[in-house]
Amino acid sequence: MPIQHLDKIDREILKVLQADARIPNVDLADRVGLSASPCARRVKALEDAGIISRYATVVDQKSVGLPVSVFVSVTLERQVEGALATFETQILRRPEVMECYLMTGEADYLLRVVVADLDAYERFLILHLTRVPGIANIRSSFALKQVAYRTELPIV
Repeated sequence: MPIQHLDKIDREILKVLQADARIPNVDLADRVGLSASPCARRVKALEDAGIISRYATVVDQKSVGLPVSVFVSVTLERQVEGALATFETQILRRPEVMECYLMTGEADYLLRVVVADLDAYERFLILHLTRVPGIANIRSSFALKQVAYRTELPIV
């Protein structure tokens, strides 16, 4: 279901679910102005269309002993399909990597890595990242403070 086919109620359902995925269907229906059955059908249709891809719990990383966020720019030796696939396959295996983007510009990839401390990042870097074939350059930037972090898309 492309975004242009979402009506006002679908968009409101998405807004409410992004803020509280555990909201009971009856409460969701009330918030969006539907009865429970049509609301449940709409949510199911949004799931079936892949617009709602999954439900998740957002955990405070500091509270679970992972206070360090590192943004890592990776440049490959060559930007060819095989090298890209190899890098992506290897990086998807690492639980420390929270996000990975194929980029334009100076670096080929930008990663967000979450670890407990500098020693843990050093282990990740030496034991895992530097062992991925085809990497030419790695640049790490440590986040000092998280100013904004959102999981909710600005659906209008």
